[in-house]
Amino acid sequence: MVILGGNGVGRMLAAIAAALFIRVISGPGFKLLPGNQPDDEIEEDSEASDGEEVPVSGKVLPVSIRWSNITCSLDDKSGKTVRFLLKDVSGEAKAGKLLAIMGPSGSGKTTLLNVLAGQLAASPRLRLRGRLYVNGQPKSNKSYKTAYVRQEDLFFSQLTVRETLSLAAVLQLPDLSLEDRDEYVNNLMFRLGLVSCADSNVGDAKVRGISGGEKKRLSLACELIASPSVVFADEPTTGLDAFQAEKVVGTLQQLAQDGHTVICSIHQPRGSIYAKFDDIVLLSEGAVVYMGPAHEEPLIYFAKLGYHCPSHVNPAEFLADLISIDYSSPESVYSSRRRIDELVEAFSWDPSGILYLSPDTKGENLKVQSKLHRRFAVKHKGGWWKQFWLLLKRAWMQASRDGPTNKVRARMSIASALIFGSVFWRMGRSQTSIQDRMGLLQVAAINTAMAALTKTVSVFPKERTIVSRERAKGSYALGPYLSSKLLAEIPVGAAFPLLFGAILYPMAQLHPTLSRFGKFCGIVTVESFAASAMGLTVGAMAPTIEAAMALGPSLMTVFLVFGGYYVNAENTPVIFRWIPRVSLIRWAFQGLCINEFSGLEFEKQQSFDIETGEQVLDRLSFGGSRIGETLLAQGRILLFWYGTTYLLLKTNKPKYVQLEPPPPQLQPLD
Repeated sequence: MVILGGNGVGRMLAAIAAALFIRVISGPGFKLLPGNQPDDEIEEDSEASDGEEVPVSGKVLPVSIRWSNITCSLDDKSGKTVRFLLKDVSGEAKAGKLLAIMGPSGSGKTTLLNVLAGQLAASPRLRLRGRLYVNGQPKSNKSYKTAYVRQEDLFFSQLTVRETLSLAAVLQLPDLSLEDRDEYVNNLMFRLGLVSCADSNVGDAKVRGISGGEKKRLSLACELIASPSVVFADEPTTGLDAFQAEKVVGTLQQLAQDGHTVICSIHQPRGSIYAKFDDIVLLSEGAVVYMGPAHEEPLIYFAKLGYHCPSHVNPAEFLADLISIDYSSPESVYSSRRRIDELVEAFSWDPSGILYLSPDTKGENLKVQSKLHRRFAVKHKGGWWKQFWLLLKRAWMQASRDGPTNKVRARMSIASALIFGSVFWRMGRSQTSIQDRMGLLQVAAINTAMAALTKTVSVFPKERTIVSRERAKGSYALGPYLSSKLLAEIPVGAAFPLLFGAILYPMAQLHPTLSRFGKFCGIVTVESFAASAMGLTVGAMAPTIEAAMALGPSLMTVFLVFGGYYVNAENTPVIFRWIPRVSLIRWAFQGLCINEFSGLEFEKQQSFDIETGEQVLDRLSFGGSRIGETLLAQGRILLFWYGTTYLLLKTNKPKYVQLEPPPPQLQPLD
């Protein structure tokens, strides 16, 4: 933290922080890679990726996934297993097929999906064992490209559907010509039924946009840009009405028919949705009750065990009721658990092992697609500056089009200026006006910092999630993103402090010269950017928006106490001397005081009265300082928070559980 001080060590460390920021701005960046590689792999394998082919024609390489003896357990602090999330699960997903993982809540659907996708969040209490094969070979992290469509659909709300897909196409397939890119995006929108809403804003909770079903299909479209072989979808129908849910599952079915391997988890589908599945996995309390073809086959299988589906009943509802525990009474709990245990045991003892899935009738077609894929391939390249300009365009569209947020910020700036201007209306040069001036300058510094901080911490955690997903796909590096975000927000971010100062300054009748007014606006503008940079760091640390909203103002309150008005820097305890040096409110207050009181004379009635503004600055321990020093300190604070945000985003990457081999007695025989 001493980097913000004025001594030699502080200047040296400030230079280091500036060098780090310059490295972020001007570094060569990472080369782009397809697939779901983490950032450390992107940097290490950049040379190998130059010649890697990426399909841009929509053709995919066929991939079949087989898993065996997957067991996921949760241990207590002593290492003793307290719960099984998955129990010895085996199965297979074939290319060109739509596989649905079904079961009641808590049955392990999402856990199994995350295991197959390699995205089960790491925990010291979680243990994962089993084997995973891709096209008959043990899986490696780079053996095939995948797409993961999550329950929560997150986008930049002010971009249209077409702009969202076009930017994704340019970032992931940068060598595509403009005509080829537009054709590719149009074909993708046509395949996923997004043509009708192509020029509509995506929207969010504040701004009306496209429907929930359209957002889900847009999520699929963004994931399909690089033509992944396998598509994972976690409960894609959650929150949708029956019609939209069927449209989304119909899209997944079409993707499977196009050659993708599609695996989705789903809770309790309607009959028309169930009819679209090729294969299903039924889970209950982490164990497999059935694995095989969908449609009538599971009903025939359970009928042999004495459980018949009544006529005119949705098969999915019958299956859900059959494998769910009835908690209505102790007797029903016991009987339903016993029934499920019998079904699990019956399936495990089936003479054919697991029930084989529906036959692969698309093998030849998939082989043809595999050959066609190489004809329509481009090399995956990308430059730092190209990423920067594309991200700058997106950041500017998001910032400039965010009408509701900008209107609220403008109204708050005007209202604050009018209130403060009315309270401190036309201050004169009396002795009492000295205190009024200091109070006004302090609240101006506090208001500017809190407004910028609150806006940033309420938005950035959501944006951080989007950026993390895009970086996981290798779309761009972190340096271009942060640099473009800083540059794009300068015009919009500067408008509100300038609006605040333009109203407040003449109302309060502060030092009436144009140059002093310009310096006043410049100080509060730089402070606003420094507070926004601090908000980015808070947003990068906090796991949720709620946590960020609690942490940000609390941290700012500490800087407020040591802001130069309530506690004199010379009276600060030694252990807290570093806080005023890093307090953006203190540096802003100091700069505003120097700007206001320098050269100002007050009416003197008593011999002990203050006559000049320089005397006021001496009492505040600001004597001998210059405005340039305060602006430089604010700049160092901004660089420090941006550098900290960069390091946090760089190091705080998602960690996933590694699949360990099963115990020897469970390993499959050769």
